[in-house]
Amino acid sequence: MAMTRLGSGVELFHERFGDPDRPTVLLVCGLGSQCTNFDVELCELIVERGFGVVRFDNRDCGLSTHFDDVAVDVLGTLAAAVSGEQVSSPFTLSDMAADAVGLLDALGVDSAHVVGTSMGGMIAQAIAIEHPERVRSLTSVMSTTGERGVGDPTPECMTAMAANMAVPAEDFDSRVEAAVALAELIGTPSVFDVERVRTRAKANVTRCYHPAGTQRQMVAILASGSRADSLGGLDVPTVVMHGDRDPLVDISGGRRTAELVPGAEFRLMDGMGHDLPPTYWDRFVDGIVAAAERAAG
Repeated sequence: MAMTRLGSGVELFHERFGDPDRPTVLLVCGLGSQCTNFDVELCELIVERGFGVVRFDNRDCGLSTHFDDVAVDVLGTLAAAVSGEQVSSPFTLSDMAADAVGLLDALGVDSAHVVGTSMGGMIAQAIAIEHPERVRSLTSVMSTTGERGVGDPTPECMTAMAANMAVPAEDFDSRVEAAVALAELIGTPSVFDVERVRTRAKANVTRCYHPAGTQRQMVAILASGSRADSLGGLDVPTVVMHGDRDPLVDISGGRRTAELVPGAEFRLMDGMGHDLPPTYWDRFVDGIVAAAERAAG
């Protein structure tokens, strides 16, 4: 594990698994998600398929640089975005994509198989659009295109997310239980393991509790707009995966992504919500490998 300072001044926490001389899989996290949510065991499954793996904390999350000198009004920004107004942000998904590319530079990786989940899928798409020479293949999971009316959350999920960001919990136990409640709301109902989720929530809260950063990341999503036109111009082997029980990013987001990217393969993760439980890991890794094999061919 290491901290890397980029030319922009942003510091990113990152970890590498496997042989660094193998083709690199870069794992990009979702909204407010620390890199440890890509479990070590999952990273090792990818390594077993012949890759090196890099996971990292996005800016304003985990142990990477926090932007606490900038406050945002996430609810006001959301209302403005829904009304069709242009919104501003301390940083954008393009900045977060540039962070990931800067990390590849620092690690001496010319190009990677880029894999993103949720907001990480949006960042992965931005990397492929804005830095195509750095992307061997693209795997976009439970994500969307930035278009209005595509991949929208259910009203219940939107309310819960807004409440979590607007009113941070005050003590350790309430922080943990709020994370568990949200995970249950958005997770895969058939295999939800409350004790596993609670154990992870305790580790995450201990490692870093930073809801203000999640607010800024949300505003970055809202400010970044649609990638639809640019996705249509991609020329990279792409696999899109999405669950049909996802209440946070509706499956229409994944289907639309696959529709736009030329030659993209859509893989339905039947029964999966907005999480990645161990029962789906083999299928997740298979999707990454399928994209990588198309790149190699």
